Amino acid sequence: MAPGTLIHVGEERTEKPKITIIDYDRDNYKERVVENVEECFPFKDYPTISWINIDGIHQVDIIEKLGKHFGLHPLVMEDIVHTSQRPKMEDYDNYIYVVLKMLWFPDDDTDVKAEQVSIILGHNFVLSFQELEGDTFNSVRERLRNSKGRIRTMGADYLAYALLDSIVDNYFIIIERFGEIIEDLENKLIENPSPETLQNIHDLKKEMIYLRKSVWPLREVINGLERTESPLFQDTTFVFLKDVYDHTIQVAETVETYRDILSGILDVYLSSVSNKMNEVMKILTIIATIFIPLTFLAGMYGMNFSYMPELGWKWGYPAVWTINIAIFLSMYIYFRKKNWL
Repeated sequence: MAPGTLIHVGEERTEKPKITIIDYDRDNYKERVVENVEECFPFKDYPTISWINIDGIHQVDIIEKLGKHFGLHPLVMEDIVHTSQRPKMEDYDNYIYVVLKMLWFPDDDTDVKAEQVSIILGHNFVLSFQELEGDTFNSVRERLRNSKGRIRTMGADYLAYALLDSIVDNYFIIIERFGEIIEDLENKLIENPSPETLQNIHDLKKEMIYLRKSVWPLREVINGLERTESPLFQDTTFVFLKDVYDHTIQVAETVETYRDILSGILDVYLSSVSNKMNEVMKILTIIATIFIPLTFLAGMYGMNFSYMPELGWKWGYPAVWTINIAIFLSMYIYFRKKNWL
Protein backbone atom coordinates (compact mmCIF):
# COMPACT_ATOMS: atom_id res chain seq x y z
CA MET A 1 0.00 0.00 0.00
CA ALA A 2 1.02 3.60 -0.55
CA PRO A 3 2.54 5.52 2.38
CA GLY A 4 -0.15 7.25 4.42
CA THR A 5 -2.78 4.57 3.81
CA LEU A 6 -4.97 4.37 6.91
CA ILE A 7 -5.20 0.79 8.14
CA HIS A 8 -5.88 0.13 11.81
CA VAL A 9 -3.18 -2.14 13.24
CA GLY A 10 -4.00 -3.36 16.72
CA GLU A 11 -6.58 -5.27 18.71
CA GLU A 12 -9.84 -5.56 16.82
CA ARG A 13 -12.71 -3.62 18.39
CA THR A 14 -16.35 -3.09 17.56
CA GLU A 15 -17.54 -0.44 20.01
CA LYS A 16 -18.28 3.04 18.76
CA PRO A 17 -15.50 5.59 19.36
CA LYS A 18 -16.25 8.26 21.95
CA ILE A 19 -15.49 11.86 20.99
CA THR A 20 -15.18 14.37 23.84
CA ILE A 21 -14.66 18.11 23.44
CA ILE A 22 -13.46 20.41 26.20
CA ASP A 23 -13.36 24.10 25.31
CA TYR A 24 -12.18 26.66 27.84
CA ASP A 25 -10.49 29.91 28.66
CA ARG A 26 -9.86 31.80 31.90
CA ASP A 27 -13.55 32.45 32.58
CA ASN A 28 -15.47 29.81 30.61
CA TYR A 29 -15.55 26.03 30.46
CA LYS A 30 -17.60 23.71 28.26
CA GLU A 31 -17.44 19.95 28.05
CA ARG A 32 -19.57 17.67 25.91
CA VAL A 33 -19.61 14.37 24.06
CA VAL A 34 -20.49 14.58 20.37
CA GLU A 35 -21.83 11.95 18.02
CA ASN A 36 -20.26 13.11 14.76
CA VAL A 37 -16.67 14.09 14.15
CA GLU A 38 -17.84 17.05 12.04
CA GLU A 39 -18.95 18.79 15.23
CA CYS A 40 -15.26 19.14 16.14
CA PHE A 41 -14.35 21.13 13.03
CA PRO A 42 -15.34 24.65 14.21
CA PHE A 43 -13.02 24.41 17.22
CA LYS A 44 -9.96 24.67 15.02
CA ASP A 45 -10.46 28.42 14.65
CA TYR A 46 -11.93 29.22 18.06
CA PRO A 47 -9.98 31.81 20.10
CA THR A 48 -10.39 29.59 23.18
CA ILE A 49 -8.37 26.49 23.97
CA SER A 50 -9.95 23.25 22.72
CA TRP A 51 -9.12 19.71 23.73
CA ILE A 52 -10.62 17.04 21.49
CA ASN A 53 -10.19 13.50 22.80
CA ILE A 54 -11.11 10.39 20.81
CA ASP A 55 -11.41 7.05 22.62
CA GLY A 56 -11.16 4.39 19.91
CA ILE A 57 -9.05 4.63 16.77
CA HIS A 58 -10.32 1.51 15.01
CA GLN A 59 -12.72 3.51 12.82
CA VAL A 60 -10.18 5.11 10.54
CA ASP A 61 -12.73 7.27 8.72
CA ILE A 62 -13.10 9.38 11.87
CA ILE A 63 -9.33 9.86 12.10
CA GLU A 64 -9.16 10.68 8.40
CA LYS A 65 -11.92 13.32 8.52
CA LEU A 66 -10.52 14.98 11.62
CA GLY A 67 -6.96 14.84 10.31
CA LYS A 68 -7.82 16.39 6.97
CA HIS A 69 -9.72 19.25 8.58
CA PHE A 70 -6.92 20.02 11.05
CA GLY A 71 -4.26 19.68 8.36
CA LEU A 72 -2.49 16.57 9.65
CA HIS A 73 0.05 14.86 7.42
CA PRO A 74 -1.08 11.46 6.04
CA LEU A 75 1.91 9.78 7.70
CA VAL A 76 0.85 11.20 11.05
CA MET A 77 -2.66 9.80 10.61
CA GLU A 78 -1.14 6.48 9.62
CA ASP A 79 0.96 6.44 12.83
CA ILE A 80 -2.12 7.26 14.92
CA VAL A 81 -3.99 4.13 13.79
CA HIS A 82 -0.85 1.95 13.91
CA THR A 83 -0.72 0.99 17.60
CA SER A 84 2.81 -0.41 17.77
CA GLN A 85 4.64 2.90 17.42
CA ARG A 86 7.79 3.66 19.37
CA PRO A 87 7.46 6.79 21.55
CA LYS A 88 8.52 9.76 19.43
CA MET A 89 8.04 13.45 18.74
CA GLU A 90 7.73 15.10 15.31
CA ASP A 91 7.58 18.84 14.62
CA TYR A 92 5.49 19.82 11.60
CA ASP A 93 5.85 23.62 12.08
CA ASN A 94 2.16 24.38 12.59
CA TYR A 95 1.62 21.42 14.92
CA ILE A 96 3.63 18.92 16.98
CA TYR A 97 2.91 15.21 17.04
CA VAL A 98 3.77 13.12 20.11
CA VAL A 99 3.11 9.41 20.56
CA LEU A 100 3.74 7.45 23.76
CA LYS A 101 2.46 4.55 25.83
CA MET A 102 -0.07 4.78 28.64
CA LEU A 103 0.39 1.97 31.18
CA TRP A 104 -1.90 0.64 33.88
CA PHE A 105 -2.57 -2.45 36.00
CA PRO A 106 -5.98 -4.10 35.62
CA ASP A 107 -7.66 -5.02 38.91
CA ASP A 108 -6.22 -8.14 40.56
CA ASP A 109 -3.68 -8.63 37.80
CA THR A 110 0.11 -8.50 37.80
CA ASP A 111 0.47 -8.05 34.04
CA VAL A 112 0.86 -4.43 33.02
CA LYS A 113 -1.38 -3.30 30.16
CA ALA A 114 -0.54 -0.62 27.65
CA GLU A 115 -2.25 1.47 25.02
CA GLN A 116 -0.90 3.94 22.53
CA VAL A 117 -1.73 7.60 23.04
CA SER A 118 -1.18 10.16 20.29
CA ILE A 119 -1.19 13.87 21.08
CA ILE A 120 -1.36 16.67 18.52
CA LEU A 121 -0.50 20.16 19.74
CA GLY A 122 -1.73 23.04 17.61
CA HIS A 123 -1.85 26.79 18.13
CA ASN A 124 -5.06 26.76 20.15
CA PHE A 125 -6.04 23.09 20.28
CA VAL A 126 -4.89 19.70 21.46
CA LEU A 127 -6.03 16.46 19.83
CA SER A 128 -5.58 13.20 21.72
CA PHE A 129 -6.23 9.72 20.37
CA GLN A 130 -6.55 6.62 22.56
CA GLU A 131 -7.27 2.98 21.88
CA LEU A 132 -9.68 2.55 24.80
CA GLU A 133 -12.03 4.56 26.93
CA GLY A 134 -10.56 5.25 30.35
CA ASP A 135 -7.23 6.91 30.98
CA THR A 136 -5.02 8.79 33.43
CA PHE A 137 -6.30 12.20 32.31
CA ASN A 138 -9.04 12.49 34.97
CA SER A 139 -6.86 14.70 37.15
CA VAL A 140 -6.36 17.09 34.20
CA ARG A 141 -10.11 17.17 33.57
CA GLU A 142 -10.79 17.95 37.23
CA ARG A 143 -8.31 20.80 37.19
CA LEU A 144 -10.00 22.20 34.10
CA ARG A 145 -13.50 21.84 35.54
CA ASN A 146 -12.63 23.41 38.87
CA SER A 147 -10.09 25.90 37.49
CA LYS A 148 -7.40 24.58 39.79
CA GLY A 149 -3.90 25.88 39.33
CA ARG A 150 -2.82 27.80 36.26
CA ILE A 151 -4.12 25.44 33.57
CA ARG A 152 -7.10 27.62 32.58
CA THR A 153 -4.87 30.68 32.26
CA MET A 154 -2.23 29.02 30.09
CA GLY A 155 -2.21 28.04 26.42
CA ALA A 156 -2.62 24.77 24.57
CA ASP A 157 1.06 23.97 25.13
CA TYR A 158 0.48 23.82 28.87
CA LEU A 159 -2.48 21.49 28.31
CA ALA A 160 -0.26 19.19 26.24
CA TYR A 161 2.33 19.29 29.02
CA ALA A 162 -0.36 18.40 31.59
CA LEU A 163 -1.39 15.34 29.56
CA LEU A 164 2.22 14.17 29.23
CA ASP A 165 2.80 14.78 32.92
CA SER A 166 -0.23 12.71 33.94
CA ILE A 167 0.99 9.77 31.85
CA VAL A 168 4.53 9.97 33.26
CA ASP A 169 3.26 10.35 36.83
CA ASN A 170 1.18 7.21 36.35
CA TYR A 171 4.44 5.37 35.62
CA PHE A 172 5.35 5.88 39.28
CA ILE A 173 2.23 3.94 40.28
CA ILE A 174 3.28 1.16 37.93
CA ILE A 175 6.83 0.88 39.28
CA GLU A 176 5.57 1.10 42.87
CA ARG A 177 3.32 -1.88 42.18
CA PHE A 178 6.25 -3.71 40.61
CA GLY A 179 8.30 -2.91 43.71
CA GLU A 180 5.68 -4.57 45.93
CA ILE A 181 5.54 -7.62 43.65
CA ILE A 182 9.34 -7.95 43.68
CA GLU A 183 9.40 -7.65 47.47
CA ASP A 184 6.81 -10.45 47.82
CA LEU A 185 8.83 -12.53 45.37
CA GLU A 186 11.97 -12.11 47.47
CA ASN A 187 10.09 -13.31 50.57
CA LYS A 188 8.83 -16.39 48.72
CA LEU A 189 12.33 -17.06 47.45
CA ILE A 190 13.73 -17.08 50.98
CA GLU A 191 10.93 -19.17 52.46
CA ASN A 192 10.37 -21.80 49.79
CA PRO A 193 11.68 -21.41 46.23
CA SER A 194 9.64 -23.40 43.72
CA PRO A 195 9.29 -23.73 39.93
CA GLU A 196 6.38 -21.28 40.21
CA THR A 197 8.80 -18.75 41.70
CA LEU A 198 11.09 -19.17 38.70
CA GLN A 199 8.15 -18.59 36.34
CA ASN A 200 7.22 -15.43 38.25
CA ILE A 201 10.79 -14.16 37.92
CA HIS A 202 10.78 -14.70 34.15
CA ASP A 203 7.36 -13.03 33.82
CA LEU A 204 8.58 -9.99 35.75
CA LYS A 205 11.73 -9.77 33.64
CA LYS A 206 9.56 -9.68 30.50
CA GLU A 207 7.40 -6.96 32.05
CA MET A 208 10.51 -4.94 32.88
CA ILE A 209 11.74 -5.26 29.31
CA TYR A 210 8.40 -3.99 28.00
CA LEU A 211 8.35 -1.17 30.54
CA ARG A 212 11.87 -0.20 29.55
CA LYS A 213 10.88 -0.06 25.88
CA SER A 214 8.05 2.30 26.80
CA VAL A 215 10.01 4.58 29.12
CA TRP A 216 13.50 4.93 27.65
CA PRO A 217 12.45 6.42 24.28
CA LEU A 218 10.23 8.85 26.18
CA ARG A 219 13.38 10.59 27.42
CA GLU A 220 14.19 11.55 23.85
CA VAL A 221 10.60 12.74 23.32
CA ILE A 222 10.59 15.06 26.33
CA ASN A 223 14.13 16.20 25.62
CA GLY A 224 13.09 17.02 22.05
CA LEU A 225 10.16 19.07 23.30
CA GLU A 226 12.48 20.90 25.68
CA ARG A 227 14.85 21.82 22.89
CA THR A 228 12.28 22.63 20.22
CA GLU A 229 12.18 26.14 18.81
CA SER A 230 8.54 25.82 17.80
CA PRO A 231 6.43 28.93 18.47
CA LEU A 232 3.73 26.60 19.75
CA PHE A 233 5.59 26.39 23.08
CA GLN A 234 5.86 29.42 25.33
CA ASP A 235 9.00 30.00 27.37
CA THR A 236 7.07 29.53 30.61
CA THR A 237 6.15 25.96 29.65
CA PHE A 238 9.73 24.76 29.18
CA VAL A 239 10.28 24.83 32.95
CA PHE A 240 7.44 22.34 33.39
CA LEU A 241 8.73 20.16 30.58
CA LYS A 242 12.06 19.97 32.38
CA ASP A 243 10.21 18.64 35.43
CA VAL A 244 8.58 15.93 33.28
CA TYR A 245 12.01 15.07 31.88
CA ASP A 246 13.39 14.65 35.42
CA HIS A 247 10.49 12.36 36.29
CA THR A 248 11.11 10.33 33.15
CA ILE A 249 14.78 9.89 34.09
CA GLN A 250 13.77 8.83 37.59
CA VAL A 251 11.33 6.23 36.24
CA ALA A 252 13.91 4.92 33.76
CA GLU A 253 16.55 4.56 36.49
CA THR A 254 14.07 2.76 38.75
CA VAL A 255 13.22 0.35 35.94
CA GLU A 256 16.93 -0.40 35.47
CA THR A 257 17.29 -0.94 39.22
CA TYR A 258 14.41 -3.41 39.21
CA ARG A 259 15.94 -5.25 36.26
CA ASP A 260 19.19 -5.62 38.21
CA ILE A 261 17.26 -6.79 41.29
CA LEU A 262 15.43 -9.41 39.25
CA SER A 263 18.71 -10.63 37.79
CA GLY A 264 20.04 -10.93 41.34
CA ILE A 265 16.87 -12.73 42.45
CA LEU A 266 17.29 -15.20 39.60
CA ASP A 267 20.87 -15.88 40.69
CA VAL A 268 19.70 -16.35 44.28
CA TYR A 269 17.00 -18.76 43.11
CA LEU A 270 19.48 -20.84 41.12
CA SER A 271 21.91 -20.83 44.07
CA SER A 272 19.16 -21.82 46.47
CA VAL A 273 18.01 -24.69 44.28
CA SER A 274 21.63 -25.78 43.85
CA ASN A 275 22.22 -25.66 47.61
CA LYS A 276 19.10 -27.74 48.27
CA MET A 277 20.29 -30.27 45.73
CA ASN A 278 23.73 -30.31 47.35
CA GLU A 279 22.14 -30.93 50.76
CA VAL A 280 20.13 -33.83 49.37
CA MET A 281 23.19 -35.29 47.68
CA LYS A 282 25.22 -34.90 50.86
CA ILE A 283 22.68 -36.82 52.92
CA LEU A 284 22.44 -39.55 50.31
CA THR A 285 26.23 -39.78 50.12
CA ILE A 286 26.53 -40.07 53.91
CA ILE A 287 23.87 -42.79 53.98
CA ALA A 288 25.62 -44.66 51.18
CA THR A 289 28.99 -44.31 52.93
CA ILE A 290 27.60 -45.72 56.17
CA PHE A 291 26.10 -48.73 54.41
CA ILE A 292 29.21 -49.57 52.39
CA PRO A 293 30.99 -51.53 55.22
CA LEU A 294 27.67 -52.94 56.41
CA THR A 295 26.92 -54.17 52.89
CA PHE A 296 30.43 -55.65 52.73
CA LEU A 297 29.88 -57.68 55.88
CA ALA A 298 26.42 -58.79 54.78
CA GLY A 299 27.73 -59.80 51.37
CA MET A 300 30.69 -61.67 52.79
CA TYR A 301 28.61 -63.72 55.21
CA GLY A 302 25.93 -64.25 52.58
CA MET A 303 28.24 -66.40 50.45
CA ASN A 304 27.18 -69.62 52.31
CA PHE A 305 30.39 -71.62 51.80
CA SER A 306 30.27 -74.95 53.59
CA TYR A 307 33.53 -74.50 55.55
CA MET A 308 33.16 -70.85 56.71
CA PRO A 309 34.25 -71.12 60.40
CA GLU A 310 31.75 -68.52 61.67
CA LEU A 311 28.70 -70.27 60.20
CA GLY A 312 28.57 -72.77 63.03
CA TRP A 313 29.49 -70.36 65.80
CA LYS A 314 26.76 -69.87 68.42
CA TRP A 315 27.40 -66.14 68.87
CA GLY A 316 28.06 -65.34 65.19
CA TYR A 317 24.75 -63.59 64.51
CA PRO A 318 24.92 -61.27 67.59
CA ALA A 319 28.58 -60.56 66.82
CA VAL A 320 27.77 -59.39 63.28
CA TRP A 321 25.04 -57.09 64.61
CA THR A 322 27.42 -55.71 67.24
CA ILE A 323 30.06 -55.01 64.61
CA ASN A 324 27.48 -53.34 62.34
CA ILE A 325 26.16 -51.12 65.11
CA ALA A 326 29.70 -50.20 66.17
CA ILE A 327 30.61 -49.24 62.60
CA PHE A 328 27.41 -47.17 62.26
CA LEU A 329 27.97 -45.31 65.54
CA SER A 330 31.64 -44.62 64.88
CA MET A 331 30.90 -43.24 61.42
CA TYR A 332 27.98 -41.17 62.74
CA ILE A 333 30.18 -39.65 65.47
CA TYR A 334 32.90 -38.92 62.93
CA PHE A 335 30.48 -37.18 60.55
CA ARG A 336 29.06 -35.11 63.43
CA LYS A 337 32.54 -33.95 64.45
CA LYS A 338 33.15 -32.89 60.82
CA ASN A 339 29.80 -31.00 60.84
CA TRP A 340 28.62 -33.02 57.89
CA LEU A 341 25.38 -33.80 59.73
